[in-house]
Amino acid sequence: MDGDLGDFLRSRRARIQPEEVGLASHGRRRVPGLRREEVAQLAGVSVDYYIRLEQGRGPSVSDAVLDAIARVLRLDETEHAYLHAVARPRRQAERPVTPRVRPGVQALLDGMERTPALVMDRRMTVLAWNALANAVFGFSDSAPRARSMPRQVFLDPAARDLYPEWQAVAAQTVAHLRVLAGHHQDDRELTSLVGELSLKSEDFRRLWADHQVKECAYGVKRLRHPVAGLLTLPYESLALPGDGDQTLLVYTPERGSETAERLALLGSWATTGA
Repeated sequence: MDGDLGDFLRSRRARIQPEEVGLASHGRRRVPGLRREEVAQLAGVSVDYYIRLEQGRGPSVSDAVLDAIARVLRLDETEHAYLHAVARPRRQAERPVTPRVRPGVQALLDGMERTPALVMDRRMTVLAWNALANAVFGFSDSAPRARSMPRQVFLDPAARDLYPEWQAVAAQTVAHLRVLAGHHQDDRELTSLVGELSLKSEDFRRLWADHQVKECAYGVKRLRHPVAGLLTLPYESLALPGDGDQTLLVYTPERGSETAERLALLGSWATTGA
């Protein structure tokens, strides 16, 4: 994904006004935010060095310089890590993506009878799930390719009915996918996924161009299920060690809530096949 570093830096300096970092704004500016010269000055590097870095033709950049630029651009923790990843992409062989989960992990999923739970790989493809997650999302009825969460969000027309807050879900999906793409730049299938979505979805192209970077470690997702109705599902995601960047995603509805009751009914419906 050539150009990610320069595009990311330009997008981040565009959101900061000179007054925010103690600089005077001299009249009307041709571009929003900070100029490259101002970023270089505040970070303590030469203008030529910063320009070459933003153009992707600079030498190997040090942690100290990247940290200084992150400070100037007011990057959060996730953005800071992303800057390091795209500025110094790994060229060594990537660990292979494990296509299956360990039996012990599947047993863990199956033991969560009251909560939908699933496992995704680093491309946000669902590899395994428990019965309640299947009742919510219908994974067993879909082809493996359709279990890609980004493809489901952007290429499946039913996604806009499934997610009442589709715009927020779409933005969140792209922001997390950009984190993954930044840390796994040698993953050809991940690069191909980004290319496919860019080609087929105008919404994806627009969001990808925004260069938002955010991990989906926890949050709340709302779904409109055709049988159970509206479900409000807080979630937590946990990395599974030693399994090629697999993530356990568990939806945790509040006990006694309307969503918990609807999930219980959905689980019974799925079990009996009613």
